[in-house]
Amino acid sequence: MSAGLFRHVVNVWPPFWGAGIRVRVIAADWSYVQVELRQGLLNRNFVGTHFGGSLFAMADPFHMLMLLHLLGKDYVVWDHAAEIEYLKPGRGTVRAEFSVKPEQVGRLRQEAADGSKLLPEFLVEIRDRDAELVARVRKRLYVRLKKRLRALPASPG
Repeated sequence: MSAGLFRHVVNVWPPFWGAGIRVRVIAADWSYVQVELRQGLLNRNFVGTHFGGSLFAMADPFHMLMLLHLLGKDYVVWDHAAEIEYLKPGRGTVRAEFSVKPEQVGRLRQEAADGSKLLPEFLVEIRDRDAELVARVRKRLYVRLKKRLRALPASPG
């Protein structure tokens, strides 16, 4: 699926649509994604700020999806771990930007070439309209060359 078509599909996906999450940009090569979360009646917490689960959800899938496309079909990419640090109450529209550079992709390919399991970490910042930091999300992914492509161990002797 192209990045443009995926953006339209994910924007009507019920968990994102219902939470007020909108994917604004996905680069055609999947190296950059921009996501916004607008505050509304359905995604506020008890004290009137952004619900923390919505803040986390807006950051959850994107690094994994980006790497799936950037590395290609020869690699297994899964979420491994995640954490969110809330730094100030989120109000209004908040935004997160995700980026994976070509050198990061190249390094992952190189490190995974021998079949090693990799656990790269990615950090994304969620900022309000004044560019103030609202939350930080750290994602650890599992990356590995698919089993059928791993080199067989050398036989002794």
